Amino acid sequence: MLCLFFGEGPFENYDDVSKCDTKKYATYFKEMLDRGVLVAPAQFEAIFLSAAHSDNDIEYTIKANYEALKGIAKN
Repeated sequence: MLCLFFGEGPFENYDDVSKCDTKKYATYFKEMLDRGVLVAPAQFEAIFLSAAHSDNDIEYTIKANYEALKGIAKN
């Protein structure tokens, strides 16, 4: 289980993460969806990894994540 935040850390509590860039997360969500990877639609929800995910699924997600973050950096 993990969560991704866009902002200046450290993130130690809800007040810290409530100041994060939710618009940037929305862009990340769309970038990932465009690559066929469904992540939590809101920044304050968890992303789950499970035994149902194959090594190929994980590798594909890592690559999609990298490309999505590069796409965001261009904006």
